[in-house]
Amino acid sequence: MTKPLPSHARVVIIGGGVIGCSIAYHLTKLGWTDVVLLERKQLTCGTTWHAAGLLTTLRDTEAQTKLAKYTQDLYRRLEAETGQATGLIQCGSIQLAMTPEKAHEMRRGCAMARSFGVESHEITAAEVKVMWPLADVSNVQAAFHFPNDGRVNPADVAMALAKGARMGGAQILEQTKVIGIEQAKGKVTGVRTDRGDITAEFVVNCAGMWAREVGNMAGVNVPLQACEHYYLISEPVAGVHKMLPILRDPGNSAYIREEAGKIMVGYFEPVAKPWGMDGIPESFCFDDIQADWDRLLPVVEKAMSRVPTLMDHGIKLFFCGPESFTPDHNYLMGPAPNLQNFFVAAGMNSLGILSGGGVGMVMAQWITTGLPPMDMWSVDIRRTQAWQNNPRYLHDRNIEALGIGYQDHWPFRQWETARGVKKSVLHDRLAAAGACFGESAGWERPNWYARPGQPAAYEYSWGRQNWFDNNAEEHRAVREAVGLFEQSSFSKFLVQGKDAERVLNRMTTASMSVPVGRVVYTAFLNAIGGIEADLTVTRLAEDRYMVVAAAFTHTHVEALIRNQIPDEARCVMTDVSGSWSMLSLQGPRSRAMLQSLSSHDFSNAAFPYGRAQEIQIGYQTLLALRLSYAGELGYELYIPTAFTLPVYDALAAAGADFGLRHCGYHTLNSLRIEKAYREWAHDIGPHDTPLEAGLEFAIAWDKPGGFAGREALLKQREAGLPKRRLVQLLLTDPQPLLYHNEPVRRDGELNGYVTSAMYGHTLGGAVAMAYVSHPDGVSDAFVTNARYEIEIAGQRHAARVALQPLYDPANARLRGADSPL
Repeated sequence: MTKPLPSHARVVIIGGGVIGCSIAYHLTKLGWTDVVLLERKQLTCGTTWHAAGLLTTLRDTEAQTKLAKYTQDLYRRLEAETGQATGLIQCGSIQLAMTPEKAHEMRRGCAMARSFGVESHEITAAEVKVMWPLADVSNVQAAFHFPNDGRVNPADVAMALAKGARMGGAQILEQTKVIGIEQAKGKVTGVRTDRGDITAEFVVNCAGMWAREVGNMAGVNVPLQACEHYYLISEPVAGVHKMLPILRDPGNSAYIREEAGKIMVGYFEPVAKPWGMDGIPESFCFDDIQADWDRLLPVVEKAMSRVPTLMDHGIKLFFCGPESFTPDHNYLMGPAPNLQNFFVAAGMNSLGILSGGGVGMVMAQWITTGLPPMDMWSVDIRRTQAWQNNPRYLHDRNIEALGIGYQDHWPFRQWETARGVKKSVLHDRLAAAGACFGESAGWERPNWYARPGQPAAYEYSWGRQNWFDNNAEEHRAVREAVGLFEQSSFSKFLVQGKDAERVLNRMTTASMSVPVGRVVYTAFLNAIGGIEADLTVTRLAEDRYMVVAAAFTHTHVEALIRNQIPDEARCVMTDVSGSWSMLSLQGPRSRAMLQSLSSHDFSNAAFPYGRAQEIQIGYQTLLALRLSYAGELGYELYIPTAFTLPVYDALAAAGADFGLRHCGYHTLNSLRIEKAYREWAHDIGPHDTPLEAGLEFAIAWDKPGGFAGREALLKQREAGLPKRRLVQLLLTDPQPLLYHNEPVRRDGELNGYVTSAMYGHTLGGAVAMAYVSHPDGVSDAFVTNARYEIEIAGQRHAARVALQPLYDPANARLRGADSPL
């Protein structure tokens, strides 16, 4: 008998896979009993039922590692709590490396994971053979054992979570399809189903491969696409038992595990095939899909060579089922940017079982408190942008995205598919100058510039890549002469109206009550004082400000501003990103170069640091901001798009007399890290406060009306020394390279990890940012009176620590007082 449909619920969850069931379970654990989960057909009938059930903890980020660890712990106790079996087997896992480069990557990854509490051990090929006697280890260069990993029965896990949710008071209704999302005044108000309507305070989209369709009902972009996903199961094989470790074989794009006395081989092929581009069949329920084994045969044969006995055994099952993947192979979680109280948890990229418990825990706290319990930016849906919902883009990108997890994760690796989404008007000029483009938020941006005759293409490695010397030359040009950066990808928002000053003052840590023409560095904070965004705000007029933020934060920053403008305020926000290009001139000769092109007075007295002035170059008028993210005398030039080409041509022509060099984003990164400038989502984020990050200078504590997050910061300040502080580190050996996530040791003990790093060509070694922690507070003496080492692939390297920037700590070069006109 079908259960009656309630007319109201506090929370409606759409989707009865492992993610939806986990969120329902965790909401009830937090005391929310008025929870309704709706499933279009039957629980687990989409993707969950045919998942492989792997529980492997080595992930790419701290947040995703914590999700996996929590999930393992939850599944271990779930059966005892609910009485529903989960099929948990702690068999461990082994990951193989077939090349020295992959072995190096794994050593780096395991060092990072250990700092997050994941146990791992490097083992030899011979030891793999002992643990997996049927495996061919002849080409294994190194291997890594994770003894706490395991596997579960996915459907049983989902049923256990569902039972636990029901025990906590949640209602679960199958055979109930959501056909619409109700909303009013920018806030979700309920759902429409094929059985009637339910009003709700919160709606959570956990619809798996249907999540994009459900998002479209709400006007919320959920960029994911289903793809074919394959595994096979052999006939019974002698010597196979349930405690065989999961064998992860990235070089062969496969994982291998025991399955009831048989062997399962699953595939993450490097060239995938999207599925359901014309829609998912209405009848889909526990379905598999037509397999294209001719296409996959080379991948199958390569993977089976790891266990040669498979060639002599029959295949009991060839299976192909759809799973959804996202454009960057990260989950989609969190609140929708444009619809209040509408949350998303989807796009698990075939990792939903291993993260399902953690996803449920995080989402439940996010829904109930408004904030996640940890920094979730890498999976936050607000990192995505509206254009990514384009079906052709999703099709083309997911051909690559499905298999990316089993490929080499080179530093600076660039996506190869679905490129050219956005190009600046200068794209062809920059290409002619030798630009090697990377992609960020869809923009084609110059990462480095090739010399004449040098291919503008990456040659990846864990050592000095082919552009290392190019970076050094660009870096020196900025420190010694002048560099030209094309930064048109930056997002630009106008906030204007009679109440613009009051509205922005409430959002920002710094004061917006500044004279017209002043540029202010500031931050947006959340309720716990964490940094939700850092940006610059320029007062263009009494009632008009320009807010500039990084391209990859566009959706997030736009939502932060729009959602905090009160309904009654005489204030509007307009996205003008495409209306303005931005060229940045940085270096001690930037002033002289601009002065040669313009009659404007660029002297320190007339145009001091942190000011914005309208200037003319040739026939064109543009806005110049005296700012630097490189730590040098410099100017950001905001140019109306129609004027961009002639302004660029004038700059390029004049540059020969001043040592001008085109510079890419890799160089901007090496310059800013030498100067210890922070980057949001790397060095600072929603769980880092300005006091911990050394950004107290950007706080106007006593401005009228205060600002969001002020009370939390006051409590932290009154408590005394912060328990963690961001510091700068420089390796004393000039040879090793740092990237990010390398463990940091203070007096031999683990104390944090590298948040961002680059080679500092002026300082002569790899430079990093990292947080140092101590439960009793981090004083200057605690930081400086200690010995530091950074671990790279298991090797420790001595490092020098600094609380002030190692490059130009007095800001003399930034202020540019002594530089010539």
